[in-house]
Parts: sequence; C-alpha cells; structure tokens
Amino acid sequence: MTPPGSTSSAGQHRAATPQGQEDADGREPDDEVCRQVLRILALIGDKWSILVIGQLRDRTLRFSELHRAVTGISQRMLTLTLRQLERDGLLTRTVHPSVPPRVDYALTPLGATLLDSVAALADWATTHRREINDNRRRYDASRSPRTQP
Repeated sequence: MTPPGSTSSAGQHRAATPQGQEDADGREPDDEVCRQVLRILALIGDKWSILVIGQLRDRTLRFSELHRAVTGISQRMLTLTLRQLERDGLLTRTVHPSVPPRVDYALTPLGATLLDSVAALADWATTHRREINDNRRRYDASRSPRTQP
C-alpha cells in the first residue's frame, strides 16, 4: 500500500483523496485501503474473535455454550465480540421466541471463509509453541532484572 502523495507501483503520482472517495482512475486511494485493512485485521486478529470463530466452525452455538467454550472470556467481552462479528457480517444472531429467549450464533458464508486461515494460524502456533517458549526463556534469562521492560 502506497502512502498518500507517493508514487504507486505503476509509477504514477497518486494524490490523497477524502475517505470513501475514489481517485481520478476510479480506485480507492492506497492510504484509505490500508486504513480499512488495518481496522479489519484488528478485529480478526483479536484473540477473542479468533476463538469465537473457531468454536462456531462446526455448528451453531448459544451464548452460554460459547461462554463455556471460550476459556477466560467475560460475558461482557463475549457480547462485544459477538456484536462486532455480527456487524461485520461474519456471524448471524438468531433470536427464537421462547421463554427465556434462545439466541443462536452461526458463521455466515463470509465468516466461514476465515476458517482455513484461523486453522493455519492455530496449527502454526501449536507446531512452534515449544520453540517460542524456549526463545522467550533464553531471552528473559539473558536480560538483567534492571533492563527488562
């Protein structure tokens, strides 16, 4: 992504345009695309979002089932995470008219497209966790207590 006012990969000077507007060539400015991608990655890269998406990979779950399945998440954080994922179109929230009301969550087709990426990331972390933990121990041991952050 090219910073505003710099030269694009085609060698043409690209002037910054206001958010949501296209440049003279009908393209969004690179800086706006970059901002949008960063906002999306901030959500998708959030540990709670990844864990919720992973839990919904095989079936629809109720709020209480998700809360039990996602270890360490508070009810408030789960609520916020589910709202944001629904807002972005990655999951659906279905309220069933019953007493008490039953609410189900399921991945949308768009949300399901994340499963391969989330699984690959989880596999990578599983494969390299010991190596990373060893590196952390070595790094921490090499630092004097006075210089550690």
